Amino acid sequence: MKKKTINPTRSQFNILRQICNFIPPREVSKIARATGVEDKARTFKPWSHVVSLVYAQLTHSIGLNDLCDSLQLHSGPLSSVRGATAPSRNGLSNANRERSAAMAEQLFWRVKEHLGQQSPGFVAGRPQGAAFRFKMPIHVVDSTVMELVADCMDWAKHWRRKAAAKTHMRLNLQSLLPNFVIIDTAGEHDNKRAWELCAGVKSGEIILFDKGYVDFGHLRDLDERGAFWVTRAKDNMAYEVVQPMPQSKDQKILEDEVIRLSNPHKPAPELMRRVVALVEIDGEEREMVFLTNNLEWSPRSVADLYRCRWQIEVFFKQIKQTLQLADFLGHNANAVRWQVWMALLVYVLLRYLSYVSQWAHSFTRLFTILRAVLWANLDLWPLLACYGTAKGSFRNLARPEQAYFPGFL
Repeated sequence: MKKKTINPTRSQFNILRQICNFIPPREVSKIARATGVEDKARTFKPWSHVVSLVYAQLTHSIGLNDLCDSLQLHSGPLSSVRGATAPSRNGLSNANRERSAAMAEQLFWRVKEHLGQQSPGFVAGRPQGAAFRFKMPIHVVDSTVMELVADCMDWAKHWRRKAAAKTHMRLNLQSLLPNFVIIDTAGEHDNKRAWELCAGVKSGEIILFDKGYVDFGHLRDLDERGAFWVTRAKDNMAYEVVQPMPQSKDQKILEDEVIRLSNPHKPAPELMRRVVALVEIDGEEREMVFLTNNLEWSPRSVADLYRCRWQIEVFFKQIKQTLQLADFLGHNANAVRWQVWMALLVYVLLRYLSYVSQWAHSFTRLFTILRAVLWANLDLWPLLACYGTAKGSFRNLARPEQAYFPGFL
């Protein structure tokens, strides 16, 4: 049988320009003026700064020299991306250090909003996995630590001889898109950020988080706001049983009871549901203890909901292993924030491409295909179609999470 050849159609514009065209044309200059970045920009314009950092993510640039040399060698095709210019090493370093990262943050949220207006189903998503029967929005809260190479950065001191930054995130489970993000140092405990991360959760919505975010005062606040939450109980939690729940027919549900804390020193929920279940992890069953404020769900629903929290781990794994969040272009706090926000922006752009084109392969494959042809004048949509967009094969995928973009297929 003759092997199928890939012949994508030619285009007037290169792939990088077509990807950057998803960013609203006047939004960068508008945000630059609002954040004061425009006042600090002379020859190296804010748009060129954004395009440079998008390119750094798409090509996995390992340093300033790598990025600047590559862009200068392709200065001609680069100028077709709305007049973007290649930066010098010192110019880019200074921009990352001096220009407020609030610009990158606002640009990320504005692009996400813009893409949601173009395709409402993109940000709405749909129920998936064990949470398919829950129609209300489900939020997942977690954090990831990004180790920094230099151990002399006082702003990011984590352990004795290491530095690290931490990204706290509230992820929408249906769309797997961030709804709230905090980028800070890694030295602060997770539960210090729980109030901020959950401030936008509305009545009737569900939020899932690990026991690192457990703050009983915060749990009571969510309870009073009418939001439902599921988390894990800490090992040293002192409680008393108020009422045992009916025995479940599921043999993997070991205990199900309504409890209250014993002599709480701080505000806490009046009543909580405690569910002990056997959960399969890496092929082995482990006993886990869950807490929730919903007294009506079945104990299996409580355990299944918490299992959905793993999707945010898949999200962090995708962006950290594929995008450039290992080698930082600058080690000051502002430069790190710029790079993280731009990584999230590129992630949203790639997810939008996968949504519109109905991409059926892995995140890594989409990334590597685009990286290989960034400067080629090929039509983006036929290019993706040539690689089996509509009829993707999952036979050669090693792990289940590689087989799809969670939330779309």
